[in-house]
Amino acid sequence: MEHTFKQMLYGGDYNPEQWPEEVWAEDMRIFKKANINSVTINVFSWVRLQPSEEEYCFEELDKIIDMLSEENYDIVLATSTASLPAWMVKRYPDVTRTDFEGRKYKFGGRHNFCPNSPTYQKYSVKMAEKLAQRYGSNPNICCWHICNEYHGECYCDNCEKAFRVWAREKYKTIEKLNEAWNMDFWGHSLQDWDEIVVPNALSEHFEPRYTFFSGISIDYKRFNSEGLMKNYMDERDAVRMHVPNALITTNLMGTYKPLDYFKWAKEMDIVSWDNYPSYDTPVSHVAMSHDLMRGLKSGKSFMLMEQTPSQQNWQPYNSLKRPGKMRAQSYQAIAHGADTIQFFQLRRSRGACEKFHGAVIEHVGHEDTRVFRETAELGKELDMLGDRLIDSTIEAKVGILFDWENWWALEYTSGPHEDLAYLPQVQAYYDALYKKHIPVDMVGLDDDFERYDLLIAPVLYMTKEGLDKKLEKFVQGGGHFVTTFMSGIVDENDNVILGGYPGKLRNLLGIWVEEMDALLPENYNTLYPVSSELLEKESYKCNMLCDIIHLEKAEAIAHYGEDFYKNTPVITKNEFGKGLAYYIGSNVEQSLIDEMLFNICLSKGISRLTNLPISVEITCRNKNGSKYYFIINHSSESVDIKNEFEGYTDLLNNQVTQAKETLGPYGVKILVEEC
Repeated sequence: MEHTFKQMLYGGDYNPEQWPEEVWAEDMRIFKKANINSVTINVFSWVRLQPSEEEYCFEELDKIIDMLSEENYDIVLATSTASLPAWMVKRYPDVTRTDFEGRKYKFGGRHNFCPNSPTYQKYSVKMAEKLAQRYGSNPNICCWHICNEYHGECYCDNCEKAFRVWAREKYKTIEKLNEAWNMDFWGHSLQDWDEIVVPNALSEHFEPRYTFFSGISIDYKRFNSEGLMKNYMDERDAVRMHVPNALITTNLMGTYKPLDYFKWAKEMDIVSWDNYPSYDTPVSHVAMSHDLMRGLKSGKSFMLMEQTPSQQNWQPYNSLKRPGKMRAQSYQAIAHGADTIQFFQLRRSRGACEKFHGAVIEHVGHEDTRVFRETAELGKELDMLGDRLIDSTIEAKVGILFDWENWWALEYTSGPHEDLAYLPQVQAYYDALYKKHIPVDMVGLDDDFERYDLLIAPVLYMTKEGLDKKLEKFVQGGGHFVTTFMSGIVDENDNVILGGYPGKLRNLLGIWVEEMDALLPENYNTLYPVSSELLEKESYKCNMLCDIIHLEKAEAIAHYGEDFYKNTPVITKNEFGKGLAYYIGSNVEQSLIDEMLFNICLSKGISRLTNLPISVEITCRNKNGSKYYFIINHSSESVDIKNEFEGYTDLLNNQVTQAKETLGPYGVKILVEEC
């Protein structure tokens, strides 16, 4: 279903059940002062709602929901199923997980449930249904929040049995399974389905990252992602059975590796996610994560379900957010497509592991704090903006392909270089465009490529069925395509596509890669451009992997400068129909990526939004013919900017912008050309 909030949700996780009732009224007073208009409740209340197998107790939640409804808050109602009641674990041992090492969990922690436990499946769905029956008609409930931050894996007997069923449904015959998993290797061929075992430290893995049979391990990733997604869908369907028009989500975690969020997003009404950068997380990585969350549903806006107003507690170094930084980070989320700003948490917990996690109301218990003042000021601004930005869109002519299964396969493979990782490669190409203020969409393999002028696919190691034809059609029609070393190598089962690298991409790229040289960490090669059309310096460094390339239809853009493959191609360009396909055959230095992508954009008429200092981010959201430009200084220092948007109105202070302005530390402007 399509979503439209009547206002930008501002609030976050609220746990009144952890406090005496006399505190609740004080919370209501303080929240109003902060312009908080929404709360997320009931995230971890399962045992309070169901203290025993046959007993349900909703009186406390009734009071909470009645209080919030009377105060006219928008309520995000969670189903409470992320943390198991102790009685359930005691009575039904199947409900807890078995870890990668084969150890059976006891009661404790959270997200400790086995996704294939019949007990968990039964009682989680029953809880969701009871909540929907009881509260589904409440007009203040604007969103349903299933479980919380699904994550982890289980390797118990129930999962093993379910994996056998999953594999049988996928492959139909044991012969096809053996072929897909390449089980002739080491004489591992299976004769019956019950010979399948889960791939963990007790079977096929010699380390968590490395596996003897990657086909099995990749399929288990798929199985686990789909199994947890089925838990979500079962609860979702239980809610929808009683609340047909419910807006339903669960909070994702950005670039979380084990779950294929593109598949999850198809089952979600709106994407929501939790943003917790560390003190040294690059601003561009946060931007890419926001763009990825927006991209999960092909450009639709999302919910920022959690961030901290001040500091975290679970990272090695939990620095305070400097004055203004929380505001800047919040507007960065909105700038990239968020329609909500929500915190974990609204009142800081008294004890346990999150007692030092930041909150709107600190342990002192009143509003006379720096964090509260900043929170209240942001709330005032968001209230002023109203629904002006809700459901606005972002226009991008550049897409970066992102594929979780490719990520799994690339990092399971043994060789050719242990330093090769998926995210840093994707981030490097995103950064090149981010620094030039060129909008980017993060794109799934099922998305429409034709919306873009430039498509980038770093380390496209896995080439799934039909992807090569889809890319050929894109380039044939005039698109430009950029991919890199370690692309086109394997099929969806991690079996090498025979006939020469880069496999099914060979025709599109017009090259044959004969060998891949793995350089030691301290070693580099040099590459020299053939012309200055795309590359501006005389030479560049490259390392990690060096493809030894033969030209078939393509032409060389740059050659290696050293080793026995000196003077052979390292970067190539191939004319294909009306478009061009580029191949970068080594892990090249960032400046080369920056220059090459920017010059390709110029050649395709893809323009940057403006030219601002590197510490200043600019994005644009569009709605009803108006363009809203977000200009955000992510630096702790003031920045002088030449403002190309002279005469525009800043929505945050209603002032007309000047030709030259100073943007203060963590300063933000939202500019619109008023008619």
